[in-house]
Order: sequence, then structure tokens, then C-alpha cells
Amino acid sequence: MKKAEATRLRILDTAARLFRQNGYAAVSLRGIAAAEKMQGGSLYYHFRSKEEIVTEVLDTGIEIVHRAVVEGQAALPPASPHETRIRAALQAHLRALLEHSDYTSANVRIFGQVPKPVQKANLKVRRAYEDCWSNILGAAQKDGAIAKKTDIRVVRLMLIGALNATLEWFDPKRGTADRLAEQFADNLLNGILARSKPVLAKTGTRTT
Repeated sequence: MKKAEATRLRILDTAARLFRQNGYAAVSLRGIAAAEKMQGGSLYYHFRSKEEIVTEVLDTGIEIVHRAVVEGQAALPPASPHETRIRAALQAHLRALLEHSDYTSANVRIFGQVPKPVQKANLKVRRAYEDCWSNILGAAQKDGAIAKKTDIRVVRLMLIGALNATLEWFDPKRGTADRLAEQFADNLLNGILARSKPVLAKTGTRTT
């Protein structure tokens, strides 16, 4: 890697960490430069604006999670059951989100804080990841593993939103990302309501 490329990546790493910790508004180009112990003018050599930096941080955050899910799916045997594929996708998302990157956390925490043009610029990458989940869930529905009446779009939005929200409450001291993924999958696929067995009425007919 060339020196300029290495410096650029280091600036992005620092920015992602600061955005994750402090939010979008509290981070300035001067603050990023100070954290990198470099002059503000030197930072402008690599990035023209704060918006350019945050756009790349947001894109990278989603791409890391997207790549983890795709690689997790590719590692499964071709004939893997749909339940296995959904569980693997949940695990890959949570691992990438909770264990590996300031970028993934920054993406979730500051997307709603950034200017509208930055949000718009991030939509292509965001939608590509949403399509990945739509394909996983859609294939399961096509084969009858998910009920035909289920709205896959709603399920996808619920899933990604719930997974990302774990950033606010997950405590690594009380469990692992893999264990959390198992619990997510169990609740999603098996439900949370206890089902009572049918009871025979006096007439001999079955009631619930």
C-alpha cells in the first residue's frame, strides 16, 4: 500500500472511531486532524470535506456487514436448509456489527444525524445490503419455508432494525454475538408464544 493510501485509510479509521463515540455534529475536520496529529491542510489533501469523509465511513460500515453475510452464505453447503441460511446471516451481521468495526457502529449511530445529501449518497450501498436479505428470505418463501402471506419487505426491515439496535443494549460481558444470534433466530423462527394443546370438549369435538 502506498503512503498516501495508508494515510487516507488511517484518517478514515480515526474518523469512524470519533463518529462512533461522539456523533456526527461533534466531530470536525480539525478534530480528526488533531487526533491524527496532522495539520488541517494535510487532511484536505486527502478529503475535500467532512461530508466526503462521513460518506465513505457510512458506505464502508454497510459494506463490512454485507460482505460478512455474503461470505457466510457462500461458506454453507449448497443444499443447506433455509433455516440454516437465515441463522448464518443473523450471526454474520451481529458479529460484524458488535465485534469488528468502528465503521459498522458509526453507520448505525449517525446515519440519522448526517445531512440529507449524505444520506442519499449512502442509499445505493444500503439498498444492496437490503437486497441481500430479500434474496435470502425470498428464497425461503419460494420454497415454502416461510409462509406465503408473509410480507418479506416488512420482515427484512424489522430484522435489520432489530439487529442494529443491539448496539444500544448488548453487553459483551453477559454473552457473545453468536449466542445473541441464536436467540434472535430462535425467537424469529420458532416464535415466543406458548402453544396450548387442543382440548376435547364434552361433545367430543376438538377446541383450542
